[in-house]
Amino acid sequence: MRHFLRTSSLSLASLIIFVLALLGQSFAGHAYNNEELMQHGQAPVTYIDFVTSSDFLVDVAENWQSEFLQFFLFILATIWLIQRGSPESKKYGDEGTGTDEEQMVGAHARADSPRWAKVRGVRLWIYSNSLLIAMGTVFLLSWLAQSLAGHVVANQENAQHGVPLETWGDYIVSPDFWNRTLQNWQSEFLAVGAMVAFSIYLRQRGSSESKPVGVPHHISSVESE
Repeated sequence: MRHFLRTSSLSLASLIIFVLALLGQSFAGHAYNNEELMQHGQAPVTYIDFVTSSDFLVDVAENWQSEFLQFFLFILATIWLIQRGSPESKKYGDEGTGTDEEQMVGAHARADSPRWAKVRGVRLWIYSNSLLIAMGTVFLLSWLAQSLAGHVVANQENAQHGVPLETWGDYIVSPDFWNRTLQNWQSEFLAVGAMVAFSIYLRQRGSSESKPVGVPHHISSVESE
């Protein structure tokens, strides 16, 4: 157990922080939602009612979809695009998907390589792109959940103000939906771009996301190995 905790500490720490942050969001969101209800002369809702409501789901889903879109596009971009000096980038000349030998697939697979790395055809293609497939799938499902929950919330507000209800199709092309969506996208891609650029010139000793402290700015961590 101690060995597992040490060798999985990064994943476990991320999971714990995620759960605590989600719980914190649910408690704060519940309190804020009840404050708004009381200001409009309505009865407060229970915590369980709130965390199972469209109000809570839309706030969670709109953040999830932007995070997974960020990683999906960044992983895809780093196949073909490079940034000289950034540890987030391959070195110049290594663009592309790589050869079977470089990727250790098929006849070039090792004895301890994953089973699907040793096969050919559709299974190898799926496994070779499984990270993008997983990230893209979670993004699409989160975006769908955001649109469905946001549609319910929007119609609840329309009903309160005597405005005609709108269809799901109307909602997903509405300013409200795209305002929720784009305000998350712009912040995510700003963070990614800043990470790529800052890591050229700045260092964090001991972090795998940084080049060694003494490596010149124009060299990536891949080239320094």
